[in-house]
Amino acid sequence: MTLSIRNIIPILKAQFVGTNDIAIIDNVSIDSRSLQNSSSTLFFALVGPNNDGHHYVNQLIENGVSNFVVHYIPNNLKGKANFLVVENTMIALQNFATAYRSDFDFPIIGITGSNGKTIIKEWLNFLLSPDYNIIRSPKSYNSQVGVPLSVLGINEKHNLGIFEAGISTINEMDNLQKIINPTIGILSNIGSAHDEGFHDAGEKIKEKLKLFSNVEVLILNKNRTIEAFLNPKIKTFTWSSDDGKADVFVIAKESSDKTELKITFEKLCFKITIPFNDQASIENAIQCLMLMLYFKYDYEVIQTRMAQLYPVEMRLKVKNGNNNTTLIDDSYSSDFQPLKIALDFLESQKQYKKKTLILSDIFQSGLVIEELYSQVSHLIVSNKINRVIAIGETISGFKNKFPNCLAFPSTAKFIDEIEKISFENETILIKGARHFHFEEIVSLLEEKTHETVLEINLNAISHNLNFFKSKLNSATKLMVMVKAFGYGNGGFEVAKLLSHHKVDYLGVAFADEGISLKNAGIDLPIMVLNPESTSFGAIIQHNLEPEIYSIKGLNAFLKIAEQKKLKHFPIHIKLDTGMHRLGFEEENIDELIAKLKDNKTVQVKSVLSHLATSDDMKHIDFTLSQIKLFEKLSTKLMNELQINPIRHILNTSGISNFPQAQYDMVRLGIGLYGVSNDEDEQKLLENVGTLKSIISQIRTIETGESVGYGRRFLAEKQTKIATIPIGYADGISRHWGNGVGYVVIKNKKARIVGSVCMDMLMVDVSEIDCKEGNEVIIFGKSPTVGFMAKQLGTIPYEIMTSISQRVKRVFFRE
Repeated sequence: MTLSIRNIIPILKAQFVGTNDIAIIDNVSIDSRSLQNSSSTLFFALVGPNNDGHHYVNQLIENGVSNFVVHYIPNNLKGKANFLVVENTMIALQNFATAYRSDFDFPIIGITGSNGKTIIKEWLNFLLSPDYNIIRSPKSYNSQVGVPLSVLGINEKHNLGIFEAGISTINEMDNLQKIINPTIGILSNIGSAHDEGFHDAGEKIKEKLKLFSNVEVLILNKNRTIEAFLNPKIKTFTWSSDDGKADVFVIAKESSDKTELKITFEKLCFKITIPFNDQASIENAIQCLMLMLYFKYDYEVIQTRMAQLYPVEMRLKVKNGNNNTTLIDDSYSSDFQPLKIALDFLESQKQYKKKTLILSDIFQSGLVIEELYSQVSHLIVSNKINRVIAIGETISGFKNKFPNCLAFPSTAKFIDEIEKISFENETILIKGARHFHFEEIVSLLEEKTHETVLEINLNAISHNLNFFKSKLNSATKLMVMVKAFGYGNGGFEVAKLLSHHKVDYLGVAFADEGISLKNAGIDLPIMVLNPESTSFGAIIQHNLEPEIYSIKGLNAFLKIAEQKKLKHFPIHIKLDTGMHRLGFEEENIDELIAKLKDNKTVQVKSVLSHLATSDDMKHIDFTLSQIKLFEKLSTKLMNELQINPIRHILNTSGISNFPQAQYDMVRLGIGLYGVSNDEDEQKLLENVGTLKSIISQIRTIETGESVGYGRRFLAEKQTKIATIPIGYADGISRHWGNGVGYVVIKNKKARIVGSVCMDMLMVDVSEIDCKEGNEVIIFGKSPTVGFMAKQLGTIPYEIMTSISQRVKRVFFRE
């Protein structure tokens, strides 16, 4: 992309306020945090329910960005940059992408449906890339923002596009259709995802089909219900496994680890084999087969290529590496657009200042080789990468363009030399095209732990954060609790993401938690809720902010503050309004005021209290009495001390149930991690943590034989037993055993039999077709931690925080 501001103004119907309308644009951005922003970036200041891009314009100008699309010009910035003023910046971004798309005339495949969109897109890219120069949506960029950003990646060298479109409610697909304007359509399926955004199934079908209003052909599984909503003018190319009227008839014969597809098309009958046997993968593969048939590929080429299909990894994973390193695993893709996304993710998740990039040859860029690696070099330099390890014959030829570069012609050559290369105290992004097998590099660099992992979905955390932010008034600040190792989900990684989202405060229970975050580079203000007087020195040293809840504690802190000759050190005053756990009671307020009056060593940064029953509306009168007392006591403090502190009393359930008491800040806790006490609200949150393990061993026992300690399970018939390497030392309650709880294997429940052991548990898999090494879900979407807590007579907090730190945490982003 190379356009001048002068050319962009009429496209956006913008009012130009600036001095240089011939400025050249080669990059579009909506993220103020991206290190890829530069003087040739056009920044769209998007306004959402939880954020306003206009707030970052001044910072971006200071960082060298000169061109902005805005709804209004922020105060005192006129004359400091070029501003394209529009009515709605989101619509302007979409209109810009629509106009840009119209400049290109080559086949564009548009994919929508409830599931499988990204997998079909990635498989089509693999199947067609030997013959086409493909531009496709990076990762799952299929939203109202993601689609225009994807389309703006097209360049003159591309000759085939594959874009996915995702919607969650009505009146969204019209925009995406105009932007993608596909010539070929693929409808993956219509399932239950996002049902809540539509009145009924028919409304959802009609909305999704809008994407295909101008296609030359629509590929879909023949379905009477869907066809009833189709415009009869749209040509279809259908497949089916039970309707002989379909254009292509498919019979699937599944075996242990693969599926044979018998294809009947026109007068041709042939077979192909795919390396999957689950129904979703079979359907996705058939959609790809249909596209290849439509493109008139020889059936022998189809057979060869489809036999090589592979599991698609749609996630960027954060893993612990050896020697104090953090690995970001993106080892199955090496395209130019996804590289930009991965580098932004590296910046948002880096634990160590030193950054290393292990990168393979790059494909599907649409650029000539010299220009491609010049742009890659620019990306690497702008992202301040300290070291590059280039792997591949092509990229090695451009090693001089990269900082501190080591080059190897192949993955095997690099692995041969890996012992000679030092990796320590750094964050390593590993990004390679699939055939380079970078998963072998990840395996060598990854810290070795046992096979049970807790996967943390960073997208889900962002979603839940934004869900609760949407409930807040625009001026309300947000503190997020990351105590207890982020409620069991990981402290630093969650804190880093929250820092990226620019929350106002983090909350921890004890000083050592805050010190750990500060030492890891977190620079957000951190409040210590339960500081011990022995930790005050360390709190001051690390610029943490203590909660003060007693006269004794205040005296102790003032003493050390005076010794260190501090001035206006921030403290937080906790009031007891009925929880009766910690805090100044009403009879202490006068003494508290006397201690603080005219004291210059400390500054009361906030005044807070804690609700005892905000999650139980049966106690609404008690909660309202707490809020009333908090108002009374905090107002007295403010008036007597002549201060204007941040006031906060609401926790997660309080945010939803008592919005009138937001005051200046709220504290978000377990809601961030996808847990709510309200059933309706729970449906709107996303699951964050999934505890996984594997089957270590399978055995068959006969009638009368027992399993585990104490022979608490006796087989009443021949029973197949699987052993899972997770136990109560990992945080699984012993009460979850003996038939109470279950795990999920191959989407089926496997009841736990016998007692949960320290390091293992056993399950009945008599009705499940499984084998050793298969994945086991301990909790996640099913069973949920909420369900487990209810069965065990406890609360989700206990389930989540009980997971041992010997269980490896793996963080990922879709």
